[in-house]
Amino acid sequence: MSLRDVGVVIVAAGASTRTTGTDQGRLKQLRWVAGKPMLLHSLQTFQQRADVAMVVCVLPSSYAGDPPPWIFQCDVERMLISVGGKDRSESVQNGLEDLPDECRIVLIHDAARPLVAPGTIDRVVSEARKGHGAIAALPVVDTLKQVDDAGMIVRTVERADLWRAQTPQGFPRDMIVRAHREARAAGVSATDDAALCERLQLPVVVVRGSERALKVTEDGDFARVEALFPLPE
Repeated sequence: MSLRDVGVVIVAAGASTRTTGTDQGRLKQLRWVAGKPMLLHSLQTFQQRADVAMVVCVLPSSYAGDPPPWIFQCDVERMLISVGGKDRSESVQNGLEDLPDECRIVLIHDAARPLVAPGTIDRVVSEARKGHGAIAALPVVDTLKQVDDAGMIVRTVERADLWRAQTPQGFPRDMIVRAHREARAAGVSATDDAALCERLQLPVVVVRGSERALKVTEDGDFARVEALFPLPE
């Protein structure tokens, strides 16, 4: 039997300022895509894993006290609702604090990535169990240009060692708790949890992510996600 020691924090507390849909108060993470709300896709994917002890869904404060009823279409014994903070870092920290003690490995995932694949999760967890952080990512293949405020090209950026970060990002619990605690003490916030470990020179590796695991940011992304379902076996 697998050791059930993985805790998952799904960050779903964003304000969705770049989408215009009207579902569920215009929050993209609660809008329906491919037959169910976007958040529910990730929640159910992680709960399919035998090693997951708990999934904490971090919702905006206006939803945390009265969450949408569809969120309970899962294993409610392994699901908690946490209240979002003023920014992403504070939301993640709230989720970390709500994880039960048995969660020694922590995965942090953006609800806006509903197409997370089991194989990607496997690779992240496997590396985190070795005692360091790990993030899903993809190597940059496009030519990158740095431009000025007027849109003029300043230089071409070398892409050989550049990767595009995705989620989930996984860490030994002690590592990510320390990274968030020290960042808060220093007044530092980040849109990426690995960055908080990097500032302390804590080791984090990349594992292969997936082109399918796109992040829903704008309205057109919903159609792209619909086109990619169902997930391959």
